[in-house]
Amino acid sequence: MTGVEAVLAELEATGQMPSFFLADFSDSDLTVCPLDGANHAAWQVGHLIAAERFLLSINLSGAAYEPLAGDFEKVHSRDNTAKQGCEGFLTKEKYLELFQKTRAATCAAVKNLSDKDLDAPSKGPLAQKAPTLGKLLLLVCQHTLMHLGQWSVIRRKLGKPILF
Repeated sequence: MTGVEAVLAELEATGQMPSFFLADFSDSDLTVCPLDGANHAAWQVGHLIAAERFLLSINLSGAAYEPLAGDFEKVHSRDNTAKQGCEGFLTKEKYLELFQKTRAATCAAVKNLSDKDLDAPSKGPLAQKAPTLGKLLLLVCQHTLMHLGQWSVIRRKLGKPILF
């Protein structure tokens, strides 16, 4: 297995997890906060979408992301984490569709990389934490997994079955 194949496998695997973790959520479940000051799953899914596009659009040549509608990026920005209501958020179906389209565009661009490309220096706010494109792509995967852990807490609060 090459480095590109390994990164692609991780992107594909973590790309399937949001649909699995949120399969039994209703649209209203997406806006349940596990505790005061925590972000609900709707904000988190939108944040994953916006963050992946932002980080990789400046680092991953050939990533063809469709534009996001209106103030999507603002609603799901780190500056808007205190917003806990349901106003301005989308349906579960729309979030999962946007997430899948985003991850598919990322994977399509990664398929065109060489292993050497993974060593290219990354740019942007996470360059110090993930100094190469390969490490940045893996960080995108880790970011998805981190939020899955938070959704597990919401699942427990809602009385949903434990998945693992």
